[in-house]
Amino acid sequence: MEKAQLVFVLAPAMGHLVSAVEVARLLLNRHDLLSITVLVLNHSSVNSGVRNYVESQRASSSTISNSLRFIDLPKDEHESFSFSSLAERQKPHVKEAVLKITQSESSIDSPQLAGFVIDMFYTPMIDVANEFGVPSYIFFTSSAASLGFMLYVQKIHDEEKFDPAEFKDSDSELPVPSLVNPLPARVMPSPMLSKKQLPPLLENARRYGEAKGIIVNTFLELESHAIESFKIPPIYPVGPILDVRSDGRSNHQEIMQWLDDQPLSSVVFLCFGSMGSFGEDQVKEIACALEHSGYRFLWSLRRPPPPGLLVSPSDYEDPQEVLPKGFLDRTTKIGRVMGWAPQVAVLAHPAIGGFVSHCGWNSVLESIWFGVPIATWPMYAEQQFNAFEMVIELGLAVEIKMDYRNDSGIIVNCDEIERGIKCLMEHDSEKRKKVKEMSERSRMALMDSGSSHFYLGNLITDVMDNLG
Repeated sequence: MEKAQLVFVLAPAMGHLVSAVEVARLLLNRHDLLSITVLVLNHSSVNSGVRNYVESQRASSSTISNSLRFIDLPKDEHESFSFSSLAERQKPHVKEAVLKITQSESSIDSPQLAGFVIDMFYTPMIDVANEFGVPSYIFFTSSAASLGFMLYVQKIHDEEKFDPAEFKDSDSELPVPSLVNPLPARVMPSPMLSKKQLPPLLENARRYGEAKGIIVNTFLELESHAIESFKIPPIYPVGPILDVRSDGRSNHQEIMQWLDDQPLSSVVFLCFGSMGSFGEDQVKEIACALEHSGYRFLWSLRRPPPPGLLVSPSDYEDPQEVLPKGFLDRTTKIGRVMGWAPQVAVLAHPAIGGFVSHCGWNSVLESIWFGVPIATWPMYAEQQFNAFEMVIELGLAVEIKMDYRNDSGIIVNCDEIERGIKCLMEHDSEKRKKVKEMSERSRMALMDSGSSHFYLGNLITDVMDNLG
């Protein structure tokens, strides 16, 4: 059999990058004749975490084999940053990089270019794949249901002039083919309500039909209705794709030792993703709820970035400046407040009994993997949709506020948060049992006879069939 080469064109964002690189590793582990080159698009606003991650992957790949390599594209210094405009500007660089690859590997036994795997927001790269005469596969980092919703909105927008922004605060419900339940308009993904962000989203969705397949970070047992609602192009649910190898103990020994001393499933963990943070008024309401609830807690508390700056939140030098007076002293026996948290290591700890989360899809999959139920507190992107799917569609989470948006100015009060935490931490609840069952199914999906293992095999067969 011939050797095949795939080119991954990835977004410089941790939530997209990590899962895509894990897919690359899965593919390489399954097929000896595959090699993968990852092209990392670069922009001056890309944070150091992304750069450090790429460097660590490059180092570990070079020690394992030469079948996975990383190439940094020239840095884009353009002031504005949006996925679609960056992809358009980087097309010549991608073409040049792939030309170099194909020219340097022109001997008889060199791998033949078999296709592009393209980030869900980078569909302009389909044009580059077409120039090389190879098919494209989209890598979709969120749920199958949200992929179905995106395609549904694009269809009714183009055919019926549907404008999502008109329904922003309405009580309307939408009959979405990838959902069993009608979707309340108030939980539509934030970018769909933005006049600026909607057009590139719709253009991406239009181009999905040009792909030979869409790789989705989910698994059949979690989203059977959504997955079975698709007809064309083929869907490859190969998840849950997680990097669960990282161990946060070494850098956070004090916190991990504190967790070691807590009873099983007794601690509620609050963490809102790499871009999640709250203003002082909301922080005080969360503190009030934690104190009143009486539950043990571990809270990742971050300082919001200055208004208008697209940068990650930072850690407080002294969190007491935003917490209620005396809060840390009064809760010293039951709780800990920290800055950035090693989320995977914390969720994996047996002391964790519940997770108050922003519902980023990677976080949802991690919580399911470790069997930790979620209380939903979405903030941006498609997280409101994910919260709805987890609470209403799948019955795997409880609600704090499903339609919260971090730019709304709304303050969720102490009582509402406390009610959600108490519901989350009920020990013998049906939700807790369902999450434990889904945890087992998530692990089985990746095993040799599992559903995701099967779909990954189908994907590899399809890629190898591209060699002409």
